[in-house]
Amino acid sequence: MELSYWELKNWFTNVDYTIVGSGIVGLHTALRLRERFPAAKILVLEKGMLPQGASTKNAGFACFGSLSEILEDLKTHSEDDVMTLIENRWKGLQMLRKRLGDVAIDFKPHGGYELFLKEDEFGFSECISRMSFVNEILKPLFKAEVFAKETDRFGFGNVQDYLIFNPFEAQIDIGNMMNELLKQAVSENILILNQQTVTSYAEAGNHVEVVLSDFSFKTQKLLFATNGFAESLTNGAVKPARAQVLITEPIHNLDIKGTFHLDRGYYYFRNINNRILLGGGRNLDFEGETTTKFGETKIIQNKLEDLLKNVILPNQDFQISHRWSGIMGIGNSKKPVVSQLSENVFCGVRLGGMGVAIGSLIGNELADLI
Repeated sequence: MELSYWELKNWFTNVDYTIVGSGIVGLHTALRLRERFPAAKILVLEKGMLPQGASTKNAGFACFGSLSEILEDLKTHSEDDVMTLIENRWKGLQMLRKRLGDVAIDFKPHGGYELFLKEDEFGFSECISRMSFVNEILKPLFKAEVFAKETDRFGFGNVQDYLIFNPFEAQIDIGNMMNELLKQAVSENILILNQQTVTSYAEAGNHVEVVLSDFSFKTQKLLFATNGFAESLTNGAVKPARAQVLITEPIHNLDIKGTFHLDRGYYYFRNINNRILLGGGRNLDFEGETTTKFGETKIIQNKLEDLLKNVILPNQDFQISHRWSGIMGIGNSKKPVVSQLSENVFCGVRLGGMGVAIGSLIGNELADLI
């Protein structure tokens, strides 16, 4: 495709920073770069019509890990590493709220809950027995008890009598969040081009040649914020992980309010506009869900519907309104990858399913590598 003089001049000449990915990390990277370099030309490339990975497709949990998730992490990570993860997620959430404002993102501090199926007696007992230990190591950060045992007041089916409550958890409106981020980026003279796929790139002295499907251009620095699509960039340190989600039609007199976790975080649900949004089930088919392809599968969707019918909304009528999927980035470690790949190329990826919590922080850290 031949570009006009005007197109080349305004969008693709003298580009200082090119960011690949317009999600939470990409836009925070761009905004941080603008703070540091007020006169720089900043270009954001997005391969989708909207942010393509998980930024507009997740459940909108402002969380930092359920009790069972933290205990699982302590089995594979050091206590210091787990504390750093939680601290960074908490710090990232505060950065997100400060930049965008609670009204703009519809921040609702209803708290979070973890429930356990009747048959998961071991998981429930483990969490109850180790709750005081986790509270103790989290106290320096939160200055209070994080997790507490509460009676199930929601009428869930086939679950243990008690839930584990976390008052520091909240929910946000992801669509509103991304709208506000995009507005701020545009107001800061950050150029955003959608449906542009980077097919390759090559360093040439003090710049990078970026190749798109129809043409190429030069940029001083290239920054990747592509999370679940970053496997080839990181030599396999990041793997894609598809998350399937569904949402019900509005339910009359819905009494469920908050964010909810089940089975070590593999399932999660919340209320939104008198509906239940429910996602997860990747643990039913790890191999099949290690993919960058969007879509739904019967095995997972059937499980989600079963949870709705028998656990979340027992004895209630409901209709499924919509289904979708998003692509996360995970790896053997839950520590994000924020690194310089070469002299002029950088990446901030592997958010481990915690993009809402940690995306702001990773965007800032990526920008500060420059």
